[in-house]
Amino acid sequence: MHTPLTPRCRLLRSTIALSCALILVSCSSSEGSTPTSESSAASGSGQAATHEKAKAECMGGAEVTGDALNIATTVAPITNLVALVIGDSPATVTGIVPEGTNSHTFEPPPSVAATLSKADVVFINGLVLEEPTRDLAVANMKDGAVVCELGTAVLPESDYVYDFSFPKEGGKPNPHLWTDPPLAREYVSLIRDVLVSRDPANEAIYAANHDKVVAMIDRLDAAMVEATATLPAERRKLLTYHDAYAYFAKTYGWQVVGAIQPSSFEEPTPKDIAELIDQVRAENVKAVFGSEVFPSPVLEQIGKEAGVAYVDVLRDDDLPGEPGAADHSWAGLMRFDYVTMVEALGGDASVLKSVDITVDSADKAYYPQ
Repeated sequence: MHTPLTPRCRLLRSTIALSCALILVSCSSSEGSTPTSESSAASGSGQAATHEKAKAECMGGAEVTGDALNIATTVAPITNLVALVIGDSPATVTGIVPEGTNSHTFEPPPSVAATLSKADVVFINGLVLEEPTRDLAVANMKDGAVVCELGTAVLPESDYVYDFSFPKEGGKPNPHLWTDPPLAREYVSLIRDVLVSRDPANEAIYAANHDKVVAMIDRLDAAMVEATATLPAERRKLLTYHDAYAYFAKTYGWQVVGAIQPSSFEEPTPKDIAELIDQVRAENVKAVFGSEVFPSPVLEQIGKEAGVAYVDVLRDDDLPGEPGAADHSWAGLMRFDYVTMVEALGGDASVLKSVDITVDSADKAYYPQ
């Protein structure tokens, strides 16, 4: 058993500096292709405007009296976090994006408009992830309702990551904040604040459930720190199909050495593939990681030709199991991914397997399948 490294600051905060030969999107701008917050910083006035405006929008809207709070959400990890904070309160939660769907390209069917028209709050990730759903919500919102972009509200523009699948010239920062426990913790606190502002009669329930969820996130966070410490820094290298772990990597001292899926969501070119095979060999990467949602014969080919393991089970926003199952949760998803990555790269994930991710709070949300 390894001793937990309690101060996360003791982990390396690695900065990824890669040549354009590695990057599978346009290399015309080094600023757009280097996944560091420093290179992606916008002007000072713009940072505050986007960030603070999103927070203000989340906290807007009218207090709901007489009726139970009606909540709509997008991707399943957010649905679960909202549901856990709501718990046994009278509020209801309805997910919009079916699990196993590409949330980047999801177009909500017209039937979703009815769900959105009844919602008092629509929680979305933001950071330009679910624009069709956001547009449909805005077009059908009732008076006093709000759309809360969690990611946009908690992350200043100076901390945006632009990288392989999300180049800066494309205008879309990497939106996968929920794969990083400290950022998920910020989501949960904002969710609590929004619920309390709209439904102060149930403040005690929301506050107590918030504390339970945060305590669980802290346990998972500490376990991830300890599991990471079992991997030498030179083995904490991720080559994935979908670019979902940029913020996680910054927090825990990992390095994302590449992502196969271009920003267009098309297949990479033969030249791209050849360069990645060379890079995998040069970087001494131990495994390449595919996605359950995005099957990739290309990544399997890279693993085979580079002589490294190909692991094709990572999940970005598709929760394990079926709704109602113990692991069908944000924490179940994160633990599954972290155990998969640590073990495939030769580390010890026993502390992650044993960490208590249960929360004494009911998840009554509807998850479309």
